[in-house]
Formats: sequence, C-alpha cells, structure tokens
Amino acid sequence: MGNSLHNKIYLGRSTGFASRRFQGVLAISGIVAAGLVWIALRALR
Repeated sequence: MGNSLHNKIYLGRSTGFASRRFQGVLAISGIVAAGLVWIALRALR
C-alpha cells in the first residue's frame, strides 16, 4: 500500500516535470518555426 502510494507520488512528480519540460520545448520549437517561416517569406518576396 505504502509502496503504491509512493509510486503514485513519484509518477505524478515525474509527469508534471515532463509536461513542464514538454511545454518549454514546444514554446522554443514554436518560436524557431515562426522564425523560419518569417525568413522563408522574406526570402520569397
């Protein structure tokens, strides 16, 4: 019982960290993608 509770807390913490890290990566990749699109549009004009 105690072990499963510990696993739940550990998993909750690890998934929370992963989602926060994923959001950071998503934000950075979004900025990079926007920059690439902007460069491509400027190059095409």
